[in-house]
Amino acid sequence: MIQDTRYNPARKPEEFRQHDEGSPGMVKEFYRLNHRLQTLDFVLAKKKEYLPPRRQQMGIWELMDLLDTLVDESDPDTDLSQTQHNLQAAEAARRDGQPRWFILAGLIHDLGKILCLFGEPQWAVVGDTFPVGCAYSDKVVYFDYFQDNPDRLLYTTPCGIYQEGCGLDQVHMSWGHDEYMYHVTAPYLPEEAQYIIRYHSFYPCHQEGAYQHLMNGRDREMFHWVKEFARYDLYSKSDRPADAEAVRPYYDELIREFLPGTLQW
Repeated sequence: MIQDTRYNPARKPEEFRQHDEGSPGMVKEFYRLNHRLQTLDFVLAKKKEYLPPRRQQMGIWELMDLLDTLVDESDPDTDLSQTQHNLQAAEAARRDGQPRWFILAGLIHDLGKILCLFGEPQWAVVGDTFPVGCAYSDKVVYFDYFQDNPDRLLYTTPCGIYQEGCGLDQVHMSWGHDEYMYHVTAPYLPEEAQYIIRYHSFYPCHQEGAYQHLMNGRDREMFHWVKEFARYDLYSKSDRPADAEAVRPYYDELIREFLPGTLQW
């Protein structure tokens, strides 16, 4: 049975992602730290520390159980558990007849938040992502908070250390769960699913059209799927939880189709 877990129609799309002066203080403080501390040197250090993933082996459900202890400080839209958000996104995609790899991406897209349980602060794990090593776009949420980032004075041009049209795989993004989860699952998933996982938090690009000068033709082709997924990542958020026990057999089969029994984290 496919559950109807899309967002409550009483909530309008414009009610989501309200990052303005009315945002909770926790969200604003999160982005102050994120925009001040996410530098190119920081990102390179974290990639060296965590990639390739090698800390421990766990299965998907085991990891989701652990993540249910986490409350995402950057997300003002839902108070439900991480498992519930993942299931809501996956079930909405399933109901709409999306490809099986797309549904799986919905289920696992946020599991890179395990970094918080490895001791990383939330500003280094969650929130909207953006390139480092080049000028920050004013399309990034709370753009003014970059005033305190030392890279603001080092990388002042739109391309910075990159070449125009180099492709996003050549660009260092702010460190977090997207990039980390991409590396955990990239050996197993289709390219379209890899793009969803790696760039689903890159809202300045797929929602606001920023950083187009760094993209190549393949990026633009694949971002069709990133934009398509954004509907499920955002608008599937509902106060009505999914019945995890009822849908578990379907997702057990789906996980086995694409992923090994345990993954290296």
